[in-house]
Amino acid sequence: MTCPMCMRWQEQPELRIAEFEHCYAMLNGDQFFPGYTLLFTKEHVTELFHLLPAARAGIMEEINRVAAALAAVYQPAKMNYELLGNMVPHMHWHLVPRQTTDPLWPRPIWSEPHNECVLSAAQYRQAIGRIRLALGLAAGDKE
Repeated sequence: MTCPMCMRWQEQPELRIAEFEHCYAMLNGDQFFPGYTLLFTKEHVTELFHLLPAARAGIMEEINRVAAALAAVYQPAKMNYELLGNMVPHMHWHLVPRQTTDPLWPRPIWSEPHNECVLSAAQYRQAIGRIRLALGLAAGDKE
């Protein structure tokens, strides 16, 4: 069985934000929560404790860097970090800038179904560009 997270970077280049040493960052296709980003390990691994300490520390710094960039762009009331892996057993974080005005505030984003919010290609590019700028990256730069 093929892991959907392992394939995501190749299959959805239009949602790529940045490639880091340990992880990839991609805008989630569903932008019901503006800025909702996925950060996932390049290596197929399922648990933090499977990593060597240096890799684990590096990944945590990458998570922190992306979360700080999202906070700068979206000015959330709270940043949500989800690391589950029950449905997709590949280590990945859902980084979700939360606003007090969002329809599910303050409940978890999965507390009830919502209609998917799909942006235009130009809107995805604009959001990704703003996040990349906050990360200190130019449009085509790799980390």
